[in-house]
Amino acid sequence: MRIGIIGGGQLGQMLGYAGPELGFDCVFIDPSPEPPAANAGEVISAAFDDVDAITRLSETVDALTYEFENVPVAALESAVTACPVYPPLDALAAAQDRLSEKTLFESLDIPVPGWHQVDTREDLEAAAEKLGLPLVLKTRRLGYDGKGQFVIRSTGDLDNAWDTLGGVPLIAEAWVPFDYEVSQIATRGVDGDIEFFPLTHNQHEGGILRYSRAPVTVPALEQAARESVRKMLESLDYVGTIALELFVRDGGLLANEFAPRVHNSGHWTIEGARTSQFANHLLAVAGKKPRPAPAVDFAGMLNLIGTIPDSARGLENDHVVLHDYGKAPRAGRKLGHITVTADTAEGRDAELTRIGQTVTGSTPRFETLE
Repeated sequence: MRIGIIGGGQLGQMLGYAGPELGFDCVFIDPSPEPPAANAGEVISAAFDDVDAITRLSETVDALTYEFENVPVAALESAVTACPVYPPLDALAAAQDRLSEKTLFESLDIPVPGWHQVDTREDLEAAAEKLGLPLVLKTRRLGYDGKGQFVIRSTGDLDNAWDTLGGVPLIAEAWVPFDYEVSQIATRGVDGDIEFFPLTHNQHEGGILRYSRAPVTVPALEQAARESVRKMLESLDYVGTIALELFVRDGGLLANEFAPRVHNSGHWTIEGARTSQFANHLLAVAGKKPRPAPAVDFAGMLNLIGTIPDSARGLENDHVVLHDYGKAPRAGRKLGHITVTADTAEGRDAELTRIGQTVTGSTPRFETLE
């Protein structure tokens, strides 16, 4: 079976690596001269919005998917008549605009932080009055890894925030003094079967995910997170893998954002779950049932950002795996990750701490997740 994937970054690479064991060949569209996915399958050199290239690809594959959410919806509309395109375009459109995303959450009674639409300087003042300060001003489209955001801490920041981000549609979100962040990943098949991955704890630095740990053994939180994801999957008639990022505050959950694709916080599933998020995504978009995905160990992940130090190499053993995406070093760029597995949460955290100290020169702080 042949599956087309729009995007040839590290997520595409890992999808491509998962394909052969399942009987799938993956072919990618990516404009980069040497994308990571080139190691995992054929790459067609074309822009992500090249309708002709996407249409031609759709005519030669059994299903089409994407590895990032900024693919223009209009570019994929022509492909729908030739082959199944999953996740559905309604989900893609909702994830591309923070206003649509918030509206979707609220329509499903999924709690969110306070927010206010900002199209003018006056709207920004109204948002500050409504939400209070501090607040976070964000572009509605194209923001990721902390980009397209401005934290407004006082009224003196309003002009600077508007000068920095004004001119495009914006949204203001209330500042959330959360306890920690989690993500719930799940895969839904064409027949409606849903397989949930264990709830994952995430820690960010500079707006970029640095550490993930799973499972989070707090049944009430996991139940609430799964119910929110279930509502989304069923409302959107979703097929494929989805990730919902949430803030934990005072024992409750507030939805932050969702990704209609495989997700960085689920990389640990390659070694730490019975079925990886990548395998289940491919199975779902191919029209097959996703497989059960419980944790087989306590797992942790460290993102390698900007560079892969020499100290990161040579650490591998039966419980430590380095994934090098083959990307050129650049500040703020995700170049790879290290996965750790252990029989206990304490063992995982100790090993992840040791590796974090070795690789980053700093000591991570890991609270007990129970």
